[in-house]
Amino acid sequence: MAPETGADEERRLVLGVARSAKDNAWRERLDAGQSRFAMAIAQLNGLPDVLARVMASRGVEPDHAEEFLEPSLRSLMPDPSTLVDMDKAVSRVADAVQANRKIAIFGDYDVDGATSSAVFAKYLQWLGQDPVIHIPDRIIEGYGPNGPAIEALHAGGADLLVTLDCGSTSHEAFETAERLGLDVVVIDHHQVGESLPDVVALVNPNRQDDLSGQGHLAAVGVTFLFLVGLNRELRQRGAFANTRQPDLMALLDLVALGTVCDVVPLQGLNRAYVTRGLAVMHQRRNYGLTALADVARVNGKPAPYHLGFLVGPRINAGGRIGDAALGARLLTTENPHEARQIAEQLNQLNAERQAMEAEMLEQASAEAFLAVQERDPAVLLTGSDDWHPGIVGLIASRLKEEHRRPAFAISFDKDGKGTGSGRSIPGVDLGKAVREAVETGLLEKGGGHAMAAGLTVLRQKASELESFFNTVLKEDVEQASAHRELKIDAALTATGATLDLLELLEKAGPYGAGHAEPVFAFPSHRISFADVVGNGHVRATLAAGDGSTLKAICFKAADKPHGQMLLEGRGKNLHVAGSLSIDTWQGTPKVQLRVLDVADPQKTKL
Repeated sequence: MAPETGADEERRLVLGVARSAKDNAWRERLDAGQSRFAMAIAQLNGLPDVLARVMASRGVEPDHAEEFLEPSLRSLMPDPSTLVDMDKAVSRVADAVQANRKIAIFGDYDVDGATSSAVFAKYLQWLGQDPVIHIPDRIIEGYGPNGPAIEALHAGGADLLVTLDCGSTSHEAFETAERLGLDVVVIDHHQVGESLPDVVALVNPNRQDDLSGQGHLAAVGVTFLFLVGLNRELRQRGAFANTRQPDLMALLDLVALGTVCDVVPLQGLNRAYVTRGLAVMHQRRNYGLTALADVARVNGKPAPYHLGFLVGPRINAGGRIGDAALGARLLTTENPHEARQIAEQLNQLNAERQAMEAEMLEQASAEAFLAVQERDPAVLLTGSDDWHPGIVGLIASRLKEEHRRPAFAISFDKDGKGTGSGRSIPGVDLGKAVREAVETGLLEKGGGHAMAAGLTVLRQKASELESFFNTVLKEDVEQASAHRELKIDAALTATGATLDLLELLEKAGPYGAGHAEPVFAFPSHRISFADVVGNGHVRATLAAGDGSTLKAICFKAADKPHGQMLLEGRGKNLHVAGSLSIDTWQGTPKVQLRVLDVADPQKTKL
C-alpha cells in the first residue's frame, strides 16, 4: 500500500489523540484494505464485527478465517525432513536410543533452553533412557558449549552430545568433542553466518542454506519438530512394536512456555503450539510447571501473560543469579515434593533478582538519561563494574522501553572484560549488528536475534563500539522511531467490556509477540478512583456516562506520565487505552483493563 498522506493520518487518529501522556498518537490498527477484509470476514463467517476487526488487522484473510480460529498442529506442522540436517540428526539419535547409549543434553540457561532440554529429556525417559542434562553457569561458563563441560560429560559416559538452543557457532568447543570421539548433534534457532562447526548434524532453520521457512520457531519449537521426526524414525524401525509410543502432545505445555518466553512471533505453527500447550498446561500434568504456577499465584486458565511475566521470570532467575540447572530439573521431575521445593527456591531467587534489578536500574537509568541529553545516541550502551551479569538483559529491556531505542547493559569484571546483553525495537536488527562488530574485531564474541543479542567486549573498546552501532544502525533507528503510535483495535465503553467480549476475543488468541493483544480506547471516562498499590502500580476505576464502571491497573507507572495523569485525574474525564483481561481475585472472575496509555480529552485534535 502507498504511504499515508497527512490527510490520511488525520483521518486515522483515534479520538483525535495526536499526543498522549506517553507521547503516542493513537491510530486505528486497521488500514483501508484490512477494513474491507474485516467486513468480508464478518459476513462470510457470521462473526461479530469486533472479532472480525481483530482478525483482519492481524493479517487474516476472509478465506482463512475458519482455520485461523481453529489452529491445527496437523495442518501447520511441516515435515521435519524439510529442515537441513534433520534426517541426519534423527538417524544418529535413533541409533543411540536403540543401542541404549548414553545421551548428554547441553542446553542454554534461559527458559527456551530449559524447556528444550526438558522436552527432549522427558521423551528419552519415556523410552527408558537416563539422559544427563548440563546447563552452563552463566558467569563461570558463559553461553554455549565449552571444552571443560564436554570433557566432563564424556568422562561421565556420554556417547552422544545433543546441544539445544546453542551450538551453532561453537567451533572451538566441538573441536574438543571431535578429539574425544564424541559425536555432536546441534538443534538451535539462533542466527548464524556461513561458517558452521563440524558436527554430525546441525539443525537450525536460521542457517543460511535452510529453506524450510521455520526461522520464526523458538529452539523448543525446533526441538519438538525434531522429536516428531525421531518418533517417526523409531516407529519405522519397529521400536514401538512391543511398547507404547511416547505421548508427544503431553509435552506441548513446555513447548508453549519456551515459545512465549523467547518472544518469538505467535503466528503459524508457534500459535498452534501455544494454543494446544495452554490447554495441556491447564490439565496440570507437569509437576514442576504446576508447582511453579502455584507459587507464582497463576489464577484461572493459563494465558501467555502468565507464562511471560509470572512463570518464565522465575525459571530465568535460576540462570541469572542462582543454579542454572534448576529450571530443567524442575520441569523434568516426577516427584511432586521435589517440584515444590525447587519452585519455592526459584521463587525466592526471583525476589532477590527483583531487588538487584531495581538497584541496577536506578544507576543505568541515570547513565542513559545523561547519554540521551548529551549525545542522543541511536543505541544506548551502559555499563558498570558492580552489576550482576545475569541481570543485564533485564536492564537493557527497561532502557529500551524507556527511551524507545536499542539498548545494551554491560557488566565489567575486574580485568575489564564486559558481558553485555542488548534489546532492540521492531525494525532494527541488533543480532546482525553484533555479528558485524565481531567481524570488525570490536567484540571478543557476540550473536543473537534481531530483537535480542549478547556480547563480550573489552572496556577500552566500549566507546568505539557505541560509535560503531550508531553508524550502522542510526538510519534504522530513526525510521523505526519516526512515528510513535499506539495502535487501537476499537473504541469501547465500560458497559461493553464484558466477560462475553473476552470470551469472543479469546478465539483469535493467544496473543503475544507478533500477534498483538487487542487494544481498546475508552473515550472520556471519569476517573472515579485512582491510587498507588504494590510496587509502584496505579489502580483506578473508570466510570462511563451511564454509570457502569471498569476496574483498571497500570503496572509500574506511578512515576510515569500516564500513571501520574491517572492519579491527578481523579474526578476528571480522560481517554484511557489498554487491553482487557480477567481478574479472578477472590474467586469471582471480573473484567479488568490493563492500562497502556492515557490522554487528556482537552488536548485532542477533535
